[in-house]
Amino acid sequence: MKRFVILLALATLAWSALAAPPQPTSKEHPIIGRWTITLPDGSCSETYTFRPDGTTLVTSGEEIAETVFEISTKPSASGFYKMTDKLVKDNGKRDCSGAITEVGQTATNYVQFHQSNNLFIMCADESLNTCIGPFRRVQGMSI
Repeated sequence: MKRFVILLALATLAWSALAAPPQPTSKEHPIIGRWTITLPDGSCSETYTFRPDGTTLVTSGEEIAETVFEISTKPSASGFYKMTDKLVKDNGKRDCSGAITEVGQTATNYVQFHQSNNLFIMCADESLNTCIGPFRRVQGMSI
């Protein structure tokens, strides 16, 4: 019986960690809005809609996914915002890279905005060595 109670407690903790609500982000944060990136050969595009409630709707190829994200309120001294992102829903279809992303996957990236706030790059660390982009803001689209 004691083992069952411990397992139940661990399962409850794991479930509450998965079900943790997203953290709201200021509507004024430059990440809020709709962004798109297209593969260099033009064969596929991804769209990210970052919402002030801390969720993101992502379309990539045939994939439709939802994430929860947190992003720093201000950039670091090197100009990067730290962002963590966790996949919470996915339709199980292939993204632009041909991969199927598993729910629960978490990523930490570093975002740097162009001075116009209409472009950003996403990097694996606080350097320009391993980045993708530019992501372009979709103008005139409400979130």
